[in-house]
Amino acid sequence: MKILLDAMGGDNAPDATIRGAVSAIDEVESEVVLIGQEAVINTKVREFYGKSLKEISPRLSIYNAKEIIEMEDTPTVAIKNKKDSSMVVGFNLLKQGEGDVFISAGNSGALLTGATLLVGRIKGIDRPALAGILPAYHGKLVLMDCGANTNCKPINLLQFAQMASIYMNNTLGKKKPKIGLLNIGTEETKGNELVRNSYQLLKKYSKDLNINFIGNVEGRDAFLGEVDVIVADGFTGNVFLKSVEGLGKFVKKSLKESLMHNIWSKLGSVPALPSIKRFSKMVDYKEYGGALFLGVQKPVVKAHGSSDEKLFKYTIKQAEQFVKNKAVDHLTEIYESEINKEKMQEIKDFIQKLESK
Repeated sequence: MKILLDAMGGDNAPDATIRGAVSAIDEVESEVVLIGQEAVINTKVREFYGKSLKEISPRLSIYNAKEIIEMEDTPTVAIKNKKDSSMVVGFNLLKQGEGDVFISAGNSGALLTGATLLVGRIKGIDRPALAGILPAYHGKLVLMDCGANTNCKPINLLQFAQMASIYMNNTLGKKKPKIGLLNIGTEETKGNELVRNSYQLLKKYSKDLNINFIGNVEGRDAFLGEVDVIVADGFTGNVFLKSVEGLGKFVKKSLKESLMHNIWSKLGSVPALPSIKRFSKMVDYKEYGGALFLGVQKPVVKAHGSSDEKLFKYTIKQAEQFVKNKAVDHLTEIYESEINKEKMQEIKDFIQKLESK
């Protein structure tokens, strides 16, 4: 198995990507290929470790790519014009079968554009979306979409729910996952037009699509273990994600400050240290890696733009599991089945009739 890593993507690249790859290599079975400016990567590796990448591990290598897609680049223009960028090269290697999964912490819009245009969508899926994994009470929570599609239609949210359900069932081992629609209230009539119409679609077709839809879910109830998947448009989902990450950092920082406040609080915290460490590990989003782009023909993983060594390490380990668990294969098999095609066409015809009234 071969993992392709965009060495130049992200706020902390290439330092964090290099360190993450080196840190992960002894904990994965795969080869890891760092894609980017070879001279820069080699210089950094020598600076960090005093030896070459191959000397560190024969399963680590570099694939040269001279250009970089920056965070401020326009996605479509960047994918079209920067053909020798680490991101575009990575997509092409993935498409050509020269790798099994591609990871990047770079420009999210460019990653979505490249995944859709260069790797290609699974037939029947209108828009691929990011399935982020977050900690929840005694389990995991999938947030779908967590940043890929800022403007959505009800059919998109319906497909997000179906994709996430298949993903959790076949890849994460959660049978009949409970799917909730992120809203400002639990009532059927709450929310904007997109959410209200999406609710009606999910209510009408969830049984036909094997979606265990439980209704609207408020943000405050998302992590209590009563729901397995939160569905939202990418704008709302990303705001929710960033707020949760910020709250987690606040809790950890405040807790540490309180425990270190004086000699008595320090002494009092000693017996509780094992519990505090378990709690810290549980709420650390870095432990959960990146987000898989569901809906494209091969595995593409979006790492956090601010990923550090630890997060890249976990994302690499997670990406290997995505391939082993055949996350994309399961989704493709169901979406390209004749039964699903017929049902999706029926749903689209129903929507078209409603819009024409």
